[in-house]
Amino acid sequence: MLKVGLTGNIGSGKTLVASVFSTLGVQVFHADAEARKQFENEEIKYKIRETFGPGVFSPDGEVIRTGLAEIVFNNHSLLDKLNKIIHPGVRNDYQNWCMQHSKAPYTLYEAAILFESGHYLEMDKVICVTAPEALRIMRVMERDHLTRQEVEKRMANQWDEERKVKLSDYVIRNDESAMVIAQVMEIHKKIVQSSKFKG
Repeated sequence: MLKVGLTGNIGSGKTLVASVFSTLGVQVFHADAEARKQFENEEIKYKIRETFGPGVFSPDGEVIRTGLAEIVFNNHSLLDKLNKIIHPGVRNDYQNWCMQHSKAPYTLYEAAILFESGHYLEMDKVICVTAPEALRIMRVMERDHLTRQEVEKRMANQWDEERKVKLSDYVIRNDESAMVIAQVMEIHKKIVQSSKFKG
């Protein structure tokens, strides 16, 4: 089975692209969604409380993710600390998930910070979804009800697109001028073919 990473900067539309791959029968591990589940783990909560204090918790003991996001997206060091708390659990879940889908020609690992975390080095192939910055900002402002400044702060924690494109095997342009489905179909065909020659 080939492990294929799928990434793209905030607002690029990688989740939309992942859904298109899903319609082709490709199994997708949504790393960002799995990361959110980690906040329900009591051991993870304990580590977050130790690192960030009780202020990021609601009265009923749940992590206030919006408050935590506001802290970490303004401080790269704290963001790194949070990632180190969350990511080991996600990687462990991913390894178990891969075992369940080992007979597939390939699977997708969808993650916003695939490159920034270094996890791309563990992938056989990488797909990067791109879109013009102005379009990405507009999408995120509408989707998450954020200000332009808030979106730009989040973007500042990601590598620029050009750097990611250079390290990717395939690029999908989601700029509303090219058909995403056609690009996905072409890449899907190539990866299935590559999987036959793995090993």
